[in-house]
Amino acid sequence: MQALRKGASPSLSRFLSRVIATSAVAESASATAAATKTPLNREFQVYRWDPDNGGKPAYKSYDVDINSCGPMMLDVLFKIKDEMDPTLAFRRSCREGICGSCAMNINGTNGLACLTKVERDGGKVTKVAPLPHMFVVKDLVVDMSNFYAQYKSINPFLQKRENPDGTEYYQSKTDRNKIDGLYECILCACCSTSCPSYWWNEDKYLGPAVLLQAYRWIVDSRDDFTKERLAQLDDAYKLYRCHTIMNCAKVCPKGLNPGKAIAKIKQEIHASH
Repeated sequence: MQALRKGASPSLSRFLSRVIATSAVAESASATAAATKTPLNREFQVYRWDPDNGGKPAYKSYDVDINSCGPMMLDVLFKIKDEMDPTLAFRRSCREGICGSCAMNINGTNGLACLTKVERDGGKVTKVAPLPHMFVVKDLVVDMSNFYAQYKSINPFLQKRENPDGTEYYQSKTDRNKIDGLYECILCACCSTSCPSYWWNEDKYLGPAVLLQAYRWIVDSRDDFTKERLAQLDDAYKLYRCHTIMNCAKVCPKGLNPGKAIAKIKQEIHASH
């Protein structure tokens, strides 16, 4: 910021000075407010396992003052890692429910730690675990290799027969609206790891997230490989392990409905026969 001010015009320099001063005041006020809050301690039991150290997985208890950190579960995990136990491992990135990195199981329900509010009831213990039925790399970090390989298998990109003149692909507003509720998927795997069918058949069943993504390209009017995409999915295990339990729709942090997309794929396949 100081470097920017050196070469700035007088008016811009004054503006930057006000921004810096305002920021400093805001930070000071925030720190003062946090310091004056009455401590509110809550117990958090976090799944811990380090393959390098051996031993069995176990839950470790942490007593955290939730008035001294942000309101979300990710804030609590940051506080634990920064101030109590730097060995705690978990994934995170955007902190805004966009990247899907911080997906985990909180009090028995899959969700994003950055969007899950901390339970403030003093009589309750919050349990934090990795996504269920996934191989654990360390603590709250799971191996996503199989999930991403399944995603790759559906060719999640626009496929065209040819485009000789190189022009852009036109899509009407009506056709564009068909991919609403599909393209928003962030591949956090909350839905797939909530699905019992995926638990027992993750080596064969593609799961809710990948099938929702598959339908996103099937229904895209610009794609020329709809027939091939449907043929690829017409399999007893890839598609038909879905039993419409609908756990997927209940836990999706983006409010999507993978079960509905899977039903649409089945309809498309039936109509093509």
